[in-house]
Amino acid sequence: MGKLISLLPYSLRLAWLNLLRNGRRSALSILIITIAVFALTSAGGFGLYTYDSLKESTARDTGHLTLSQPGYFESDEEMPLSNGLSDTSELIRTIMKYDEVRGVQPRIDFTGLISNGVKSTIFMGTGVNDREFDMKGPFLDMRSGKTLTDITSSRYDVMEPEIMLGVDLARNLNVSVGDWVTLLATTSEGALNAFDFKVHGTYSTGVPELDKRQLYIHINSAQELLLSEKVSTLSVFLFDTEKTAELHQRLAQELETMSLDYDIEITPWQERAFFYNKVKDLYDLIFGVMGFVMGLVVFVALFNTMTMSVTERTREIGTLSALGSYPNEIIHSFLREAGLLAVIGVVLGAVITALTTILLLVVDVQMPPPPGRTDGYPLNIYFSFELVAYAGVGVVCICLLAAYLSAKKGVKKPITEALIYV
Repeated sequence: MGKLISLLPYSLRLAWLNLLRNGRRSALSILIITIAVFALTSAGGFGLYTYDSLKESTARDTGHLTLSQPGYFESDEEMPLSNGLSDTSELIRTIMKYDEVRGVQPRIDFTGLISNGVKSTIFMGTGVNDREFDMKGPFLDMRSGKTLTDITSSRYDVMEPEIMLGVDLARNLNVSVGDWVTLLATTSEGALNAFDFKVHGTYSTGVPELDKRQLYIHINSAQELLLSEKVSTLSVFLFDTEKTAELHQRLAQELETMSLDYDIEITPWQERAFFYNKVKDLYDLIFGVMGFVMGLVVFVALFNTMTMSVTERTREIGTLSALGSYPNEIIHSFLREAGLLAVIGVVLGAVITALTTILLLVVDVQMPPPPGRTDGYPLNIYFSFELVAYAGVGVVCICLLAAYLSAKKGVKKPITEALIYV
């Protein structure tokens, strides 16, 4: 430690030696700063992890971009697929030429009644193809069975059309994998149509209300059930979520040059991510209040420490003033001490946050389910150098302000009074 201190400039070495005059008080100040920085960076890291998880979950559920007819999400259809898209093959080929695009998935959204032969209930159906579940990746929580089989593969049995049920919907109907259910829906022409489907798997969205109503079937089966070749929307999935805004702009310009029989509206995932937006607004407020409180704690602690230091060294200040030192020079010496305390505390707080981040990757700590959901999630935090920098700059400024206010009051005392101060 002595060799390390000797490498510092003279002014910093002097500041370090002054801090050692009362090592216990200095250590307590460093501890308070360390805890404050750790609290801010770890809480902020948890917020970043939460934002990123919700962002990816939402984007993989709805698609990074959703193409539909204008106003599709604002108004109800008079008949199923009356506001749908037709002849989408050219549109899909146009979108797939972009390197950022991972896939384009057509979807059909419809409602109706589902029955096990004895009991019936309302469902919210989504017609998809098998590639839909590859796009969802780890955000698809399968509870039993398998996802829908590729309808073009030899493993698919046309005599046993497949369906996937929300776990609570399957429980309410008392059906499991291998059982048969009947879907009753209104066709695009207003008639009623019914098909039998074999349960191929059950899954959970994590939202109880959706698990009681939601189901997936092949998009071809949905079109046969609704007697229409249209699709409700086209969901565009990207390799990188950060490219959403850029591709949105480029794709909008591309569509303006195409001659389509209908207008197209492009909706980015953020506009459909109601849960994400609410959580982000809540967490931003919480972290803002937390940062203010932590900053206030650091200010009070450092102001108290520096005030006591200035008071104890009143005769020293008087002696330096009598020897010709300017008030600003004396104030600067206290600022260096406060700055050194702040830097040490920030470094220690950042190190503890980094170690905690690594520890949580090894130790599985589960958070309780958030409101409105049934499943918990692993506790992780992101270590962000940018977040550490913001917290560090904020803490250093607070420490310097506390030291300046304390030292300025001390140097104003007349030299004669300072020299005889006891």
